Amino acid sequence: MPTPHHAVYPAIKRPAERRIVALKTYAVLAFSGAILLTACSRPAEKTEDIRPVRAIKVAANSALIATEFSGEVRPRIESRLGFRVGGKIVARKVELGSIVKRGQILMQLDPQDLALVQAQAKAGLTAAESNRDLTKADLKRFQDLREKNFVAAAVLDGKESAYKAAQASYEQALAAYKNQSNQAAYTALISDVDGVVTGVDAEVGQVVAAGVPVIRVAQSGDMDVVVGIPEDKINSIRQINDIQVRLWANPGEVLPAKLRELSPIADPVTRTYSAKLALPANAKDVRLGMTAYVTFAAKNTQATISLPMTALFQNKAQTSVWIVENGSVKLVPVQVGGSSGQEVLITSGIGAGQTVVTAGVNLLKPGQKVALLDAEPVAEKAAAAVAASAGAAK
Repeated sequence: MPTPHHAVYPAIKRPAERRIVALKTYAVLAFSGAILLTACSRPAEKTEDIRPVRAIKVAANSALIATEFSGEVRPRIESRLGFRVGGKIVARKVELGSIVKRGQILMQLDPQDLALVQAQAKAGLTAAESNRDLTKADLKRFQDLREKNFVAAAVLDGKESAYKAAQASYEQALAAYKNQSNQAAYTALISDVDGVVTGVDAEVGQVVAAGVPVIRVAQSGDMDVVVGIPEDKINSIRQINDIQVRLWANPGEVLPAKLRELSPIADPVTRTYSAKLALPANAKDVRLGMTAYVTFAAKNTQATISLPMTALFQNKAQTSVWIVENGSVKLVPVQVGGSSGQEVLITSGIGAGQTVVTAGVNLLKPGQKVALLDAEPVAEKAAAAVAASAGAAK
């Protein structure tokens, strides 16, 4: 038998009373939700952003100003060889990188046309020689007749003139024959130095004109390192005598070098001035085309401040550093005067004793609070910089 409705809700006897109870319940729940939302919307307490950084206390010291450029090992003399006559190439005797000796044949032209011209010149020489011998014998006979007074003097003079003309024709034919012989010999391209083939610019079957370079030969012996010098370093480079060269293939060995030539005109493409540095004659394991690093080192007479390269911050077109003062940082523009090993030399903008951020410079903003992880002492930093500079100079 079903339970009466008033037995389940004995306190609520009518529907109207039940609706009133439900409305009160909804009101209580809404009030509780509003209280919870108000508590969640309260602003969180702000915490101060303190960023950890690495920094050093700078000190003024005397260091080596070193400027490094990359270059390439090239021969002191490299000749672009070409035929002295035109023709079709029929043979190439060497390959790229071949070691050649003086007098060795490098390429050969088709000699047939020049051989025919040489034979023609030879025939002309033979004819001129026969004519000269005939006029010479004729002159001798008329000289004997003149001594016996059998012919007039005018006839003898005519024979002498004919002989001189024949002699001149012979000499002309002889010169033409020698010239054609030389032309025929020019069909063979011969190396006039000991060296190595550094380039081949023509192949078999190609018709070339006289004087067109077909092979490049680097002369054995002295080698240079060629580097491009920016225009703002030209004056300082001329006054530096301490030049060191390191090869990428053997970075542990330092070779002394000497500035042999500095171009007075900038390259139209790179806008740099080509400098040729002479390597010592006893340099070992140096090959043409190797990559080299050239260091120009000069003693700095004035006390300067050296900083790691990581301390620099590029702010638009200005180079700056972060200075730590009273636990916060500020951006200070500086002037870079050069480099010394892995450090840069600062000529103005900061002074000795100031604390400079060396790591994390790209994450800072002016006035930000920082915490120093490990500030290096001034004396130890200066001693390390001087030791590094002295080691680079040796």
